[in-house]
Formats: sequence, structure tokens, C-alpha cells
Amino acid sequence: MSQSQNPSNGGTPMNAQAAARIQSAGAKANGGQTPKDSFPARAQSAAAHNSGKGGSGAKK
Repeated sequence: MSQSQNPSNGGTPMNAQAAARIQSAGAKANGGQTPKDSFPARAQSAAAHNSGKGGSGAKK
């Protein structure tokens, strides 16, 4: 993977559409459930953070 494609190196940030696709695939593989510490859960959290809708409670 090149640096431009690696999010940890400043690549494309996670967005809600990508997180939804990941979560859907994960739920299908787990009988409709998304485990708390799973990659789909972390993707959803990252998308919320990147959209400015994270749950930190801090005002921007």
C-alpha cells in the first residue's frame, strides 16, 4: 500500500458511507451483531469523529 492510500499516513479519512459498508459486512458475518471492539465498530467511531459528530462532549 502506498503512503497516499494509508489513512495512518494522511490518506483518505473514514466516512459514514465506508463505515456503513464495513459494518454491514461485519453484521452479516456475525448473525446481525457488531461486537463492541470489532473493526466495524472502530470504523463507525472513526467516521463519527471525522464528521465532527463524535461523542467527546467538547464544543468546537
